[in-house]
Amino acid sequence: MKVDARAEAARIVAEVLTGRSLDDALAACPPFPDARDKGFVRVLASAVLRDWRALDALIRRMVQRPPQPRVRALLAVGLTQLRSLDTAPHAAVSATVDATRALGEPKARGLVNAILRRYLRERAALDDGLPRVWLPPWLADAVAADWGEQAAEIVLQSRVPGPMTLRINRRRLTRDEAAERLTADGHAVRILEGLPDALVLEQPVDLASLPGFADGWLSVQDASAQRAVDLVAPKDGERILDACAAPGGKTAHLLERADAAVTALDSEAERLCRVDETLTRLGLQARTQVADAAKPDVWWDGTPFDAVLLDAPCSGTGVIRRHPDIPWLRRPGDLARLADTQKRLLDALWPLVRPGGRLIYATCSILSAENAQLVVDWLARTPDAQPRPLSGWGLPAGAGRRIQPGGDFDGFFYGVFEKL
Repeated sequence: MKVDARAEAARIVAEVLTGRSLDDALAACPPFPDARDKGFVRVLASAVLRDWRALDALIRRMVQRPPQPRVRALLAVGLTQLRSLDTAPHAAVSATVDATRALGEPKARGLVNAILRRYLRERAALDDGLPRVWLPPWLADAVAADWGEQAAEIVLQSRVPGPMTLRINRRRLTRDEAAERLTADGHAVRILEGLPDALVLEQPVDLASLPGFADGWLSVQDASAQRAVDLVAPKDGERILDACAAPGGKTAHLLERADAAVTALDSEAERLCRVDETLTRLGLQARTQVADAAKPDVWWDGTPFDAVLLDAPCSGTGVIRRHPDIPWLRRPGDLARLADTQKRLLDALWPLVRPGGRLIYATCSILSAENAQLVVDWLARTPDAQPRPLSGWGLPAGAGRRIQPGGDFDGFFYGVFEKL
Protein backbone atom coordinates (compact mmCIF):
# COMPACT_ATOMS: atom_id res chain seq x y z
CA MET A 1 0.00 0.00 0.00
CA LYS A 2 1.36 3.40 -0.97
CA VAL A 3 1.98 5.81 1.90
CA ASP A 4 1.48 9.50 1.16
CA ALA A 5 4.51 11.37 2.51
CA ARG A 6 2.79 14.76 2.64
CA ALA A 7 -0.20 13.37 4.52
CA GLU A 8 2.15 11.72 7.01
CA ALA A 9 4.09 14.95 7.46
CA ALA A 10 0.83 16.81 8.15
CA ARG A 11 -0.26 14.17 10.68
CA ILE A 12 3.08 14.42 12.44
CA VAL A 13 2.98 18.24 12.61
CA ALA A 14 -0.56 18.17 14.00
CA GLU A 15 0.49 15.67 16.67
CA VAL A 16 3.56 17.68 17.66
CA LEU A 17 1.40 20.77 18.10
CA THR A 18 -0.77 18.82 20.55
CA GLY A 19 2.19 17.60 22.61
CA ARG A 20 3.70 14.51 20.96
CA SER A 21 7.41 14.48 20.24
CA LEU A 22 8.60 14.50 16.64
CA ASP A 23 10.52 11.25 17.13
CA ASP A 24 7.50 9.46 18.60
CA ALA A 25 5.23 10.73 15.84
CA LEU A 26 7.71 9.63 13.17
CA ALA A 27 8.02 6.20 14.76
CA ALA A 28 4.26 5.76 14.30
CA CYS A 29 4.52 6.14 10.51
CA PRO A 30 3.52 3.06 8.51
CA PRO A 31 6.31 1.30 6.61
CA PHE A 32 7.43 3.12 3.46
CA PRO A 33 8.23 1.00 0.40
CA ASP A 34 11.10 3.39 -0.28
CA ALA A 35 13.16 4.38 2.77
CA ARG A 36 13.90 7.75 1.16
CA ASP A 37 10.23 8.70 1.62
CA LYS A 38 10.55 8.48 5.39
CA GLY A 39 13.54 10.78 5.20
CA PHE A 40 11.47 13.21 3.14
CA VAL A 41 8.71 13.11 5.77
CA ARG A 42 11.20 14.07 8.49
CA VAL A 43 12.65 16.86 6.37
CA LEU A 44 9.21 18.21 5.52
CA ALA A 45 7.79 18.02 9.05
CA SER A 46 10.96 19.59 10.48
CA ALA A 47 10.86 22.42 7.94
CA VAL A 48 7.24 23.17 8.89
CA LEU A 49 8.07 23.26 12.61
CA ARG A 50 11.05 25.56 12.00
CA ASP A 51 8.74 28.05 10.32
CA TRP A 52 5.51 27.41 12.21
CA ARG A 53 4.95 30.95 13.56
CA ALA A 54 5.12 32.44 10.08
CA LEU A 55 3.12 29.63 8.50
CA ASP A 56 0.37 29.86 11.09
CA ALA A 57 0.15 33.64 10.61
CA LEU A 58 0.08 33.16 6.84
CA ILE A 59 -2.76 30.63 7.00
CA ARG A 60 -4.76 32.94 9.26
CA ARG A 61 -4.45 35.68 6.65
CA MET A 62 -5.99 33.48 3.99
CA VAL A 63 -8.82 31.69 5.79
CA GLN A 64 -11.87 33.14 7.49
CA ARG A 65 -12.33 30.30 9.95
CA PRO A 66 -9.50 28.19 11.41
CA PRO A 67 -9.43 24.81 9.63
CA GLN A 68 -9.25 21.50 11.43
CA PRO A 69 -5.77 20.84 12.95
CA ARG A 70 -4.73 18.25 10.36
CA VAL A 71 -5.93 20.43 7.49
CA ARG A 72 -4.09 23.41 8.93
CA ALA A 73 -0.97 21.25 9.16
CA LEU A 74 -1.40 20.09 5.55
CA LEU A 75 -1.71 23.70 4.41
CA ALA A 76 1.55 24.40 6.22
CA VAL A 77 3.15 21.42 4.47
CA GLY A 78 2.07 22.77 1.09
CA LEU A 79 3.20 26.31 1.87
CA THR A 80 6.57 25.07 3.11
CA GLN A 81 7.22 23.38 -0.21
CA LEU A 82 6.46 26.66 -1.99
CA ARG A 83 8.39 28.87 0.44
CA SER A 84 11.54 27.01 1.42
CA LEU A 85 11.94 23.67 -0.37
CA ASP A 86 13.00 23.10 -3.95
CA THR A 87 9.63 21.72 -5.03
CA ALA A 88 8.17 22.78 -8.38
CA PRO A 89 5.01 24.85 -7.67
CA HIS A 90 2.68 22.72 -9.79
CA ALA A 91 3.98 19.53 -8.17
CA ALA A 92 3.69 20.95 -4.65
CA VAL A 93 0.09 22.06 -5.19
CA SER A 94 -1.03 18.90 -6.95
CA ALA A 95 0.57 16.49 -4.47
CA THR A 96 -0.65 18.42 -1.42
CA VAL A 97 -4.21 18.54 -2.75
CA ASP A 98 -4.08 14.81 -3.42
CA ALA A 99 -2.86 14.24 0.16
CA THR A 100 -6.22 15.38 1.57
CA ARG A 101 -7.68 11.96 0.77
CA ALA A 102 -4.82 10.04 2.41
CA LEU A 103 -5.16 12.30 5.43
CA GLY A 104 -8.85 11.45 5.73
CA GLU A 105 -9.91 15.02 4.88
CA PRO A 106 -11.21 14.77 1.28
CA LYS A 107 -13.65 17.66 1.78
CA ALA A 108 -10.67 19.97 2.31
CA ARG A 109 -9.45 19.40 -1.25
CA GLY A 110 -10.93 22.62 -2.61
CA LEU A 111 -9.71 24.71 0.33
CA VAL A 112 -6.14 23.41 0.04
CA ASN A 113 -6.10 24.01 -3.70
CA ALA A 114 -7.46 27.54 -3.34
CA ILE A 115 -5.08 28.57 -0.54
CA LEU A 116 -1.94 27.30 -2.24
CA ARG A 117 -2.84 28.87 -5.58
CA ARG A 118 -3.68 32.16 -3.91
CA TYR A 119 -0.30 32.14 -2.23
CA LEU A 120 1.41 31.66 -5.60
CA ARG A 121 -0.48 34.68 -6.98
CA GLU A 122 -0.07 37.02 -4.00
CA ARG A 123 3.13 35.79 -2.40
CA ALA A 124 4.89 39.12 -1.92
CA ALA A 125 1.93 40.80 -0.25
CA LEU A 126 1.06 37.79 1.90
CA ASP A 127 4.65 37.33 3.13
CA ASP A 128 4.98 40.97 4.15
CA GLY A 129 5.10 41.47 7.91
CA LEU A 130 5.18 37.80 8.92
CA PRO A 131 6.95 36.97 12.21
CA ARG A 132 10.71 37.01 11.69
CA VAL A 133 11.69 35.19 14.89
CA TRP A 134 10.57 31.59 14.67
CA LEU A 135 10.74 30.73 18.37
CA PRO A 136 7.71 31.31 20.63
CA PRO A 137 8.00 34.81 22.15
CA TRP A 138 8.55 33.56 25.72
CA LEU A 139 11.48 31.41 24.60
CA ALA A 140 13.00 34.09 22.36
CA ASP A 141 12.80 36.49 25.33
CA ALA A 142 14.52 33.97 27.61
CA VAL A 143 17.38 33.50 25.14
CA ALA A 144 17.73 37.28 24.73
CA ALA A 145 17.85 37.80 28.50
CA ASP A 146 20.65 35.24 28.91
CA TRP A 147 22.71 35.87 25.77
CA GLY A 148 22.26 39.57 24.94
CA GLU A 149 23.85 40.50 21.62
CA GLN A 150 24.54 36.84 20.81
CA ALA A 151 20.85 35.94 21.03
CA ALA A 152 19.98 36.85 17.43
CA GLU A 153 22.70 34.56 16.06
CA ILE A 154 21.61 31.74 18.38
CA VAL A 155 18.01 32.00 17.18
CA LEU A 156 19.23 32.05 13.57
CA GLN A 157 21.48 29.02 14.06
CA SER A 158 18.68 27.10 15.78
CA ARG A 159 16.98 26.82 12.37
CA VAL A 160 20.03 25.27 10.71
CA PRO A 161 20.24 21.46 11.11
CA GLY A 162 23.41 20.32 12.86
CA PRO A 163 26.06 18.15 11.18
CA MET A 164 26.31 14.38 11.54
CA THR A 165 29.17 13.83 13.98
CA LEU A 166 30.63 10.40 14.70
CA ARG A 167 32.33 9.08 17.81
CA ILE A 168 34.98 6.47 17.08
CA ASN A 169 35.22 3.49 19.41
CA ARG A 170 38.91 3.58 20.23
CA ARG A 171 38.74 0.01 21.53
CA ARG A 172 38.20 -1.07 17.93
CA LEU A 173 40.35 1.33 15.90
CA THR A 174 41.94 4.77 15.92
CA ARG A 175 40.26 7.88 14.60
CA ASP A 176 42.74 8.06 11.74
CA GLU A 177 41.98 4.47 10.77
CA ALA A 178 38.26 5.21 10.86
CA ALA A 179 38.75 8.28 8.68
CA GLU A 180 40.68 6.22 6.12
CA ARG A 181 38.00 3.53 5.99
CA LEU A 182 35.16 6.01 5.66
CA THR A 183 37.00 7.95 2.96
CA ALA A 184 37.71 4.75 1.05
CA ASP A 185 33.99 3.99 1.18
CA GLY A 186 33.19 7.37 -0.38
CA HIS A 187 32.33 9.38 2.77
CA ALA A 188 34.08 12.73 3.13
CA VAL A 189 35.05 13.36 6.76
CA ARG A 190 36.97 15.91 8.78
CA ILE A 191 38.58 15.88 12.21
CA LEU A 192 37.41 18.13 15.04
CA GLU A 193 40.39 19.50 16.93
CA GLY A 194 40.18 19.17 20.69
CA LEU A 195 37.86 16.16 20.60
CA PRO A 196 40.01 13.05 20.14
CA ASP A 197 37.23 10.64 19.14
CA ALA A 198 35.18 12.90 16.84
CA LEU A 199 34.78 12.86 13.06
CA VAL A 200 32.29 15.00 11.14
CA LEU A 201 30.63 13.60 8.03
CA GLU A 202 30.46 16.31 5.39
CA GLN A 203 27.24 14.74 4.07
CA PRO A 204 24.79 13.04 6.48
CA VAL A 205 23.84 9.50 5.50
CA ASP A 206 21.65 6.70 6.75
CA LEU A 207 23.41 4.86 9.56
CA ALA A 208 22.89 1.50 7.92
CA SER A 209 25.12 2.61 5.03
CA LEU A 210 28.08 3.47 7.26
CA PRO A 211 30.78 0.79 7.30
CA GLY A 212 31.41 -0.44 10.82
CA PHE A 213 28.29 0.91 12.51
CA ALA A 214 26.69 -2.50 12.97
CA ASP A 215 30.08 -3.88 14.04
CA GLY A 216 30.43 -1.32 16.80
CA TRP A 217 33.37 0.78 15.74
CA LEU A 218 31.48 4.04 15.52
CA SER A 219 28.41 5.82 16.88
CA VAL A 220 26.63 9.09 16.21
CA GLN A 221 27.12 11.71 18.94
CA ASP A 222 27.29 15.49 18.75
CA ALA A 223 30.64 17.13 19.42
CA SER A 224 29.41 18.99 22.50
CA ALA A 225 28.09 15.78 24.04
CA GLN A 226 31.44 14.08 23.45
CA ARG A 227 33.14 16.61 25.71
CA ALA A 228 31.44 15.05 28.75
CA VAL A 229 33.80 12.09 28.90
CA ASP A 230 36.87 14.30 28.50
CA LEU A 231 35.70 16.13 31.64
CA VAL A 232 34.98 12.91 33.55
CA ALA A 233 38.46 11.65 32.53
CA PRO A 234 37.68 8.04 33.52
CA LYS A 235 40.48 5.79 34.79
CA ASP A 236 40.80 2.03 34.86
CA GLY A 237 39.23 0.52 37.97
CA GLU A 238 37.13 3.54 38.92
CA ARG A 239 33.50 3.34 40.00
CA ILE A 240 31.51 5.76 37.84
CA LEU A 241 27.81 6.60 37.84
CA ASP A 242 26.01 7.81 34.72
CA ALA A 243 22.93 9.07 36.50
CA CYS A 244 20.57 9.81 33.59
CA ALA A 245 22.05 7.49 31.03
CA ALA A 246 19.59 6.96 28.16
CA PRO A 247 20.10 6.61 25.26
CA GLY A 248 23.56 5.43 26.33
CA GLY A 249 26.04 7.46 24.30
CA LYS A 250 27.94 8.80 27.29
CA THR A 251 27.85 5.46 29.12
CA ALA A 252 29.41 3.81 26.08
CA HIS A 253 31.98 6.58 25.65
CA LEU A 254 33.11 6.14 29.27
CA LEU A 255 33.67 2.42 28.67
CA GLU A 256 35.43 3.05 25.35
CA ARG A 257 37.92 5.17 27.28
CA ALA A 258 38.62 3.06 30.39
CA ASP A 259 38.07 -0.29 32.08
CA ALA A 260 35.83 1.31 34.67
CA ALA A 261 32.91 -0.13 36.64
CA VAL A 262 30.07 1.97 35.24
CA THR A 263 26.54 2.05 36.64
CA ALA A 264 23.97 3.46 34.22
CA LEU A 265 20.59 4.56 35.55
CA ASP A 266 17.43 5.71 33.90
CA SER A 267 13.96 6.11 35.35
CA GLU A 268 12.20 4.54 32.34
CA ALA A 269 12.64 0.88 31.42
CA GLU A 270 12.01 1.49 27.72
CA ARG A 271 14.73 4.13 27.59
CA LEU A 272 17.14 1.92 29.51
CA CYS A 273 16.66 -0.78 26.88
CA ARG A 274 18.27 1.61 24.41
CA VAL A 275 21.31 1.83 26.68
CA ASP A 276 21.58 -1.98 26.71
CA GLU A 277 21.21 -2.09 22.92
CA THR A 278 23.94 0.50 22.48
CA LEU A 279 26.34 -1.35 24.78
CA THR A 280 25.65 -4.68 23.05
CA ARG A 281 26.36 -3.21 19.61
CA LEU A 282 29.65 -1.76 20.85
CA GLY A 283 30.72 -4.87 22.75
CA LEU A 284 30.71 -3.10 26.15
CA GLN A 285 29.32 -3.93 29.58
CA ALA A 286 27.85 -1.78 32.33
CA ARG A 287 25.52 -2.31 35.25
CA THR A 288 22.20 -0.91 34.05
CA GLN A 289 19.30 -0.31 36.40
CA VAL A 290 15.85 1.24 36.18
CA ALA A 291 15.84 3.76 39.01
CA ASP A 292 15.20 7.38 39.92
CA ALA A 293 18.66 8.84 40.43
CA ALA A 294 17.20 11.35 42.91
CA LYS A 295 16.27 8.48 45.28
CA PRO A 296 19.59 6.73 46.01
CA ASP A 297 18.18 5.08 49.14
CA VAL A 298 16.28 2.79 46.74
CA TRP A 299 19.14 1.72 44.44
CA TRP A 300 22.56 2.71 45.90
CA ASP A 301 24.68 0.00 47.56
CA GLY A 302 26.45 2.47 49.85
CA THR A 303 29.86 2.36 48.12
CA PRO A 304 30.92 5.86 47.00
CA PHE A 305 31.66 6.65 43.36
CA ASP A 306 34.90 8.10 42.08
CA ALA A 307 32.92 10.12 39.54
CA VAL A 308 29.27 10.95 38.89
CA LEU A 309 28.12 12.18 35.50
CA LEU A 310 24.82 14.01 35.79
CA ASP A 311 23.52 14.87 32.33
CA ALA A 312 20.35 16.27 33.82
CA PRO A 313 16.87 16.40 32.29
CA CYS A 314 16.51 19.88 30.83
CA SER A 315 14.63 22.09 28.38
CA GLY A 316 16.76 20.90 25.45
CA THR A 317 17.11 24.46 24.20
CA GLY A 318 20.67 23.78 23.08
CA VAL A 319 19.61 21.07 20.63
CA ILE A 320 16.62 22.74 18.98
CA ARG A 321 18.42 22.65 15.64
CA ARG A 322 18.21 18.84 15.81
CA HIS A 323 14.77 18.73 17.44
CA PRO A 324 12.58 21.52 16.01
CA ASP A 325 9.61 20.21 17.99
CA ILE A 326 11.15 21.43 21.27
CA PRO A 327 9.87 25.04 21.01
CA TRP A 328 6.32 23.74 20.53
CA LEU A 329 6.49 21.11 23.27
CA ARG A 330 7.88 23.38 25.98
CA ARG A 331 5.89 25.87 28.05
CA PRO A 332 7.13 28.81 30.16
CA GLY A 333 6.35 26.98 33.39
CA ASP A 334 8.57 24.05 32.39
CA LEU A 335 11.77 25.90 33.31
CA ALA A 336 10.94 26.14 37.01
CA ARG A 337 9.85 22.49 37.12
CA LEU A 338 13.02 21.34 35.37
CA ALA A 339 15.24 23.47 37.60
CA ASP A 340 13.60 21.86 40.63
CA THR A 341 14.41 18.40 39.23
CA GLN A 342 18.00 19.44 38.55
CA LYS A 343 18.41 20.75 42.11
CA ARG A 344 17.01 17.54 43.59
CA LEU A 345 19.40 15.45 41.51
CA LEU A 346 22.44 17.50 42.49
CA ASP A 347 21.53 17.35 46.18
CA ALA A 348 20.80 13.62 46.06
CA LEU A 349 23.90 12.57 44.11
CA TRP A 350 26.58 14.71 45.72
CA PRO A 351 26.72 12.54 48.90
CA LEU A 352 27.49 9.53 46.67
CA VAL A 353 30.82 11.04 45.54
CA ARG A 354 33.87 9.99 47.54
CA PRO A 355 36.16 12.64 49.06
CA GLY A 356 38.53 13.66 46.27
CA GLY A 357 36.06 12.48 43.65
CA ARG A 358 34.20 14.61 41.15
CA LEU A 359 30.71 15.32 39.84
CA ILE A 360 30.23 16.53 36.29
CA TYR A 361 27.02 18.49 35.76
CA ALA A 362 25.81 18.80 32.17
CA THR A 363 22.74 19.96 30.31
CA CYS A 364 21.89 20.53 26.66
CA SER A 365 20.20 23.76 27.71
CA ILE A 366 21.43 27.28 26.95
CA LEU A 367 19.36 28.93 29.71
CA SER A 368 21.03 30.19 32.87
CA ALA A 369 18.14 29.10 35.10
CA GLU A 370 19.16 25.49 34.41
CA ASN A 371 22.90 26.09 34.38
CA ALA A 372 25.06 28.89 35.75
CA GLN A 373 22.51 30.36 38.15
CA LEU A 374 21.36 26.96 39.35
CA VAL A 375 24.97 25.95 40.05
CA VAL A 376 25.63 29.18 41.96
CA ASP A 377 22.69 28.41 44.24
CA TRP A 378 23.83 24.79 44.69
CA LEU A 379 27.40 25.77 45.57
CA ALA A 380 26.10 28.20 48.19
CA ARG A 381 24.50 25.29 50.08
CA THR A 382 27.25 22.73 49.34
CA PRO A 383 30.43 23.92 51.10
CA ASP A 384 32.47 20.79 50.32
CA ALA A 385 32.07 21.25 46.52
CA GLN A 386 35.01 22.93 44.78
CA PRO A 387 34.55 24.06 41.13
CA ARG A 388 37.33 22.94 38.82
CA PRO A 389 38.55 25.73 36.49
CA LEU A 390 37.72 24.96 32.86
CA SER A 391 39.23 26.62 29.79
CA GLY A 392 40.06 26.19 26.12
CA TRP A 393 36.52 25.77 24.80
CA GLY A 394 33.15 27.44 25.08
CA LEU A 395 32.44 30.57 27.10
CA PRO A 396 32.67 31.27 30.84
CA ALA A 397 29.36 30.82 32.67
CA GLY A 398 29.64 31.19 36.42
CA ALA A 399 31.36 28.12 37.85
CA GLY A 400 31.19 26.30 34.51
CA ARG A 401 31.32 26.91 30.78
CA ARG A 402 28.63 27.07 28.13
CA ILE A 403 28.78 26.22 24.45
CA GLN A 404 26.88 28.42 22.01
CA PRO A 405 24.87 26.35 19.51
CA GLY A 406 25.91 26.60 15.88
CA GLY A 407 28.40 25.17 13.42
CA ASP A 408 29.85 21.91 14.70
CA PHE A 409 28.44 22.21 18.21
CA ASP A 410 25.10 21.89 19.95
CA GLY A 411 24.41 24.20 22.88
CA PHE A 412 25.62 22.75 26.19
CA PHE A 413 26.67 23.63 29.74
CA TYR A 414 29.29 21.84 31.80
CA GLY A 415 30.52 22.23 35.34
CA VAL A 416 33.05 20.00 37.15
CA PHE A 417 33.00 19.90 40.95
CA GLU A 418 35.52 18.15 43.18
CA LYS A 419 34.68 16.95 46.69
CA LEU A 420 36.91 18.37 49.40
